[in-house]
Amino acid sequence: MLAMACLGACTRPVAVESTWLEGVPRDQSFHNVLVIGVSPAFNTRCRYERALAAILRSASVKATASCTVMDMKDPLTKESVTPVVASLGADAVLATRLVAHKADLVEGGTNETRGRAFYKPVGYGVDSYYGSYGLPVTYVDFVAEESALTLERTATISTNLYETRNASLIYTMDTTAFDKDSQGAIIDAMTTAIADRLRRDGLVGK
Repeated sequence: MLAMACLGACTRPVAVESTWLEGVPRDQSFHNVLVIGVSPAFNTRCRYERALAAILRSASVKATASCTVMDMKDPLTKESVTPVVASLGADAVLATRLVAHKADLVEGGTNETRGRAFYKPVGYGVDSYYGSYGLPVTYVDFVAEESALTLERTATISTNLYETRNASLIYTMDTTAFDKDSQGAIIDAMTTAIADRLRRDGLVGK
């Protein structure tokens, strides 16, 4: 049991810290959320927004990725987002920005996850069809070897929840995903953790 506890502590899959703004009523719950990833990288932004919106959706919650209702050339400004909020009838905006990111090489794989493939000699001879014309032949097995290094990524994002009546900030979250081997793994871990925390605090679908 001690070993399992240590393993869980060491892997640290995701950490979330959330804060209500002072004086904000804590009985608010939202059912029509516009999800925004504040990034100039449109594909990454859209991947994140779609993932989080999909997890937030339920029978009582509508969640929309901003990239599905805004053109990729539209700037992420209050002037461009306000008409979108109005057209959707959104009661909340969930905006996220990247705070920190690092990548480290560690033993056990590479960023090329397929590893290294090669032919391993297992025999040698001339008395076979493959040794026609008296030429020697080497018999081989195809081997896929695990790679020696892997690239692990750790990222921290900050997420703000705004109610749209007064465009006021009511709730913030800092989310860190540790030691993931791809951008997709980071996004999956973070969006799941964010949605879980919002539901736990009664901010969506209550």
